[in-house]
Amino acid sequence: MKDVAALAGVSVGTVSNVLNQPDRVLESTRQRVEDAIRKLGWIRNESARQLRAGRSESVGIVVMDVANPYFVDLLLAAEETFYDRGYTVNLGNSDQHREREALLMRHFMRSRVDGVLLAPIGNSSGVTDELLRAGIPVVLLDRVSGTGLCSVGMDDIEGGRLAVHHLLEQGHKRIAFVGGPLGLAQVRDRARGARLAVANSGAHLDVVEVKTLDVEEGRKAAQHIARSDRGIRPTAVFAANDLIAIGMLQGFVAEGLSVPDDVAIIGYDDIDFAAAAAVPLSSIRQPRYEMGRCAAELLLKEITAAESGDEHQHEPVSFSPELVARISTLRTS
Repeated sequence: MKDVAALAGVSVGTVSNVLNQPDRVLESTRQRVEDAIRKLGWIRNESARQLRAGRSESVGIVVMDVANPYFVDLLLAAEETFYDRGYTVNLGNSDQHREREALLMRHFMRSRVDGVLLAPIGNSSGVTDELLRAGIPVVLLDRVSGTGLCSVGMDDIEGGRLAVHHLLEQGHKRIAFVGGPLGLAQVRDRARGARLAVANSGAHLDVVEVKTLDVEEGRKAAQHIARSDRGIRPTAVFAANDLIAIGMLQGFVAEGLSVPDDVAIIGYDDIDFAAAAAVPLSSIRQPRYEMGRCAAELLLKEITAAESGDEHQHEPVSFSPELVARISTLRTS
């Protein structure tokens, strides 16, 4: 900065104002400073600036699967909200591995981010406690929590109940729930909602656990179901997310089964690919963009409160699921 100031014929303070408060500097002076910066090829040391200021104007976001369009939509909405407030975003993908999740959270702590959005794999109190002790606010995303943190999610039990209730209304008596791992709270709650729907209905619910929530696992599950004895084979499937549902659609067609006449499918999330599938898929819609924006706004409130020393009241925000019925569950005969 001293070299820039000397070349431009101004004080170091004026250089600082050009970088941080350019509206306070005359246009002619600002132009001289910017010309000097370009001529010298000078780049400000952001790490040093952040250390002095005690804040980074950046946030971290950790999701379970960055390849899942559902999480992409959450990220885009949150990212836009942060950028509008002058924050940059550091993205981490835990890929459903607890060790990676913990590593990412500790990396964000070392990077001195101002706050973290976390879509947790399971009970992540250990790593969140570390961040909170370091004075870094945390908001849980895709999970409504009663743990004393701000959180944003959806009522997955009600979502599961809605999905299976719809299949029951279509006359199905043997239904499979396909999802996993069941250790994930979202999957577990959707399965719980499915069980609530079939209780006292006279229908039977099979639970088929898969390793991950992706298309390939859906294909494998469809093959397994299609090759089971026809007398006990489910006539309808509730997939724990749309990627599994898309994989199951592909798998059933490959096995010579017709959707929905031989087997009906309903997914979860209502990503764009659900409506665009060869057989448009019914799904339980989550308001992804609203959830992403809400989570970002909660974290910004926490950051502001932490900086000012004001008291902050944590909020658990739960959105309501919505049934979107399409061809994949509506009988044609």
